[in-house]
Amino acid sequence: MGKFENIDTMLHQALQAIEQANDSAAIENARITILGKSGSFTQLGKILGTLPIEQKKDFGAELNIAKKQIEDKLGAKKEILAEQELNTKLAKETLDVTLPIRDEHQGRIHPVSKIYEEVVAIFGQMGFDIAEGPDIEDQFHNFNALNMPANHPARQMQDTFYIKNPDSDNFDDSYVIRTHTSGIQIRTMEKQQPPIRIIAPGRTYRSDWDATHTPMFHQVEGLVIDKNITMAHLKGCLYDFMKAFFELDDLPVRYRPSYFPFTEPSAEMDIGCLKTKTELKIGAGTDWLEVLGCGMVHPNVLRAGGINPDEYQGFAFGLGIDRLAMLKYGIPDLRTFFESDTRWLKHYGFTPLDFSSMTGGLSNTGGQAR
Repeated sequence: MGKFENIDTMLHQALQAIEQANDSAAIENARITILGKSGSFTQLGKILGTLPIEQKKDFGAELNIAKKQIEDKLGAKKEILAEQELNTKLAKETLDVTLPIRDEHQGRIHPVSKIYEEVVAIFGQMGFDIAEGPDIEDQFHNFNALNMPANHPARQMQDTFYIKNPDSDNFDDSYVIRTHTSGIQIRTMEKQQPPIRIIAPGRTYRSDWDATHTPMFHQVEGLVIDKNITMAHLKGCLYDFMKAFFELDDLPVRYRPSYFPFTEPSAEMDIGCLKTKTELKIGAGTDWLEVLGCGMVHPNVLRAGGINPDEYQGFAFGLGIDRLAMLKYGIPDLRTFFESDTRWLKHYGFTPLDFSSMTGGLSNTGGQAR
């Protein structure tokens, strides 16, 4: 009987020692003292072989129960101490990321962020407001309201990511990760009467992946609605933008007829360039480069947004921010934009204090890709 009492006493002492441990080293010492080769419970186990056969079973069972309690207590205490030590270490190593940089040449602004600033600066001077909308859209704003009903063949042009609606088994009720920012145009028309002059920059998503396409990319779309808006206004707006963006006094442009379900007539805009085996120079040259799609807003789109097409008309355009960065800064592969390679960012990035403005200048590239 005394041996069983000895187990209870030693168990109480062991649990107390574990509880008093205040760091990882102390808890490890407690484990060795209790369960190590020369530990108290290891020595107690050696008594098992000296007991009569009728006592071995009961003593062994009691000993195993006690060991299990000790092991559970050790494990729980180790987790508590590890978390405390991690929190203490993190508190000591905390960095205030809101502090200004000490060396302006260390950090880099991503080219996409820089192009975003440049686009906003140019269109902002033209009187455009910035409009925003959700990345996850319903099919009405992403497709239907843009003259693309469920059976419209233009929907097959979009490599769309669909998200099941948890409240409906009907595919037409599914959500989509927006394939363009055009849905923002509809949302703006729904809550604002003309005149409207907005740009809608943001992330867009399509199931594609190669040197010039990624599943997520950045786009900016523009919308102007008022009375007596014509194609001439569209061409003048885009021409002024391209000249300012590429920082050129003269830039050849042309428009080719195209098709978009949300505009009629529709066009593709090309800019002049000179292509060689090693260089792409934007400006006067013998070649042409497609940069964006545009057109006059389709009457059905105006109706879907709650605007009377007999009274108002407008134009819209869309261009890729990532593609603009590739053209302006000579970046050959779109996929590298999203690979988080600090060497790439150091080469193509911009210093944090290099702000874009129409008065201070957009960049120092002089209109030629690097």
